[in-house]
Amino acid sequence: MGPARLRLGTQGWNYPAWIGPFYPEGTRPVDFLRTFTRAFEAVEIDSTFYAIPPASTVRGWASRTPPEFTFTCKLPQEITHERRFVDAVDVLLAFTDRMRELGPRLGPILIQCGPDFSPAELEAFAAFLPALPKDLRFAVEFRQAAWVRKRTLALLKRHGVALALSDGRWIPREWLFKLCEQPTADFAYLRWMGPDRTIVDYSRLQVDRSSELDAWSRMIPVLQAQVREVYGFVNNHFAGHGPASVRMLQERLGVSTVDPNSIGDQPSLF
Repeated sequence: MGPARLRLGTQGWNYPAWIGPFYPEGTRPVDFLRTFTRAFEAVEIDSTFYAIPPASTVRGWASRTPPEFTFTCKLPQEITHERRFVDAVDVLLAFTDRMRELGPRLGPILIQCGPDFSPAELEAFAAFLPALPKDLRFAVEFRQAAWVRKRTLALLKRHGVALALSDGRWIPREWLFKLCEQPTADFAYLRWMGPDRTIVDYSRLQVDRSSELDAWSRMIPVLQAQVREVYGFVNNHFAGHGPASVRMLQERLGVSTVDPNSIGDQPSLF
């Protein structure tokens, strides 16, 4: 088996501040997604965290993207933050049925736990995992370092759930690099978050993350040797402008990049 396929993108695409530095001047919001696909082949949907989207919205996402494009999405906060995985199977199934409207474009679903969700609630989380539909893939992001234990990794591996490796303030980066060598699923899920949310201008890079990207560019090939697919998404808060950070990472990994100046009006291929 060769190295895993790498799918890099950003967390979200609907940012007016990207007009100019990424989207061509004059790009309408309705055309953001279609234009985005000319530069990247995957994106993480943030809006599903807040509510299950209407079927028409999901079908619209699919209709504006080429067949090989991939969406990942967040599990609704009603499951993770409000019900805290207790009596939440009804919402889980309603959500997964809706997201299946994406068809082959649907990638892994991210289970993003709240910062106050601790191992004291392991029993509820463990009881929820068997309900995950077997035809879909899931990754879980814990926001407490206390979750990173052998018991947790064994539980996730038993259910084929990936531990999301999030470069933020919750888990030390050196721990994340060690976890690259012991994946819990046949795919990996990476997120570059940044230390906080103080950045409010998303139009340009404002923080030098070169050293972090250098380090990750050395670890991603290690991870690619362990799994079949690697998904990775950059947040604007990582350095100020997600698309530029993705291109910097692509360059370090020897992946071809797309110049924003080349993604303007083009004949539709889908």
